[in-house]
Amino acid sequence: MKNNGSVYNESLVYAFIKSFTVPLLRPAMARCISSIVFNFFLRQYHAAFLPGRIPVNRVDHPLDNKIPFVPSWITTYLDFVPFWIRMLSFLLRRYGRRVYGMVRDFIESMGSLYVFAAQVYRKNLSTTKRPLYIATPRFAMIHLLDPHLMCIPSLHVMIVIRAYTQFAAMLRILGDEERYAAQIEEMKQGALEITHAILFIKQHSVNCIPAALYAMTCFDPGLFPPEEADAFVARLFDPPPALVLPEDIAAIKTHITGLYRRFLAEGKTTQHWTDPLLHFIRKMPLQAPLTKKF
Repeated sequence: MKNNGSVYNESLVYAFIKSFTVPLLRPAMARCISSIVFNFFLRQYHAAFLPGRIPVNRVDHPLDNKIPFVPSWITTYLDFVPFWIRMLSFLLRRYGRRVYGMVRDFIESMGSLYVFAAQVYRKNLSTTKRPLYIATPRFAMIHLLDPHLMCIPSLHVMIVIRAYTQFAAMLRILGDEERYAAQIEEMKQGALEITHAILFIKQHSVNCIPAALYAMTCFDPGLFPPEEADAFVARLFDPPPALVLPEDIAAIKTHITGLYRRFLAEGKTTQHWTDPLLHFIRKMPLQAPLTKKF
């Protein structure tokens, strides 16, 4: 829900101009973009055009069938990058030089998420059942640009979680958490909506969400502890959409929470944070042969 002073009203152009003209911010944004291109696009294209070098497993769950394919959610889905860019604009317009250092760290952390998630992707890729729906230019673009091989953990969910938690943390440091409580809530709700969108347009399985929550707890347990993960899951599908039955919503939430807890428990006894996710992926059906994925 937008409000007066909504972050959604912020200019993406302003944020990009500042990010590339302020000397302190420019290298961070350049590194962030490079990380996205290399760790998301190039890694996937390499796997798609040279199949067989990295295994690909299907990570669907029967509960995915309880969620209908709703193409109208595509606009929300594609907002995941503008979502955090607007936060930069909000902060830079209100605080100026005072937040250059924090904004730089914000941008750096976004690029670091791609590197972090790639620790899983470079060892084992994952995919889900995605409808070949290209009736609109936006869906055609997704099928063209995204080979759909990096489902666990979901970078979409990781990015929006990092965005709303870091946004709130920065305002807390600035002493304005209470003043901008409405904007913090707006961003948390936005993160939930984008998480819904990945399910409604079938870009991810319900299995991909707990994997992303686990990854974020490992990435920064201070900003995303288990308590925050539980609170996030509790608000999924709230209010309940008419297209999904209440009992199915309850089952989905229970599954997400249970799998997240399982990953956390296994992570305490393994050598590397990626091990629980890799063990889970490798128990799922192998996709073979991988030829054309898009």
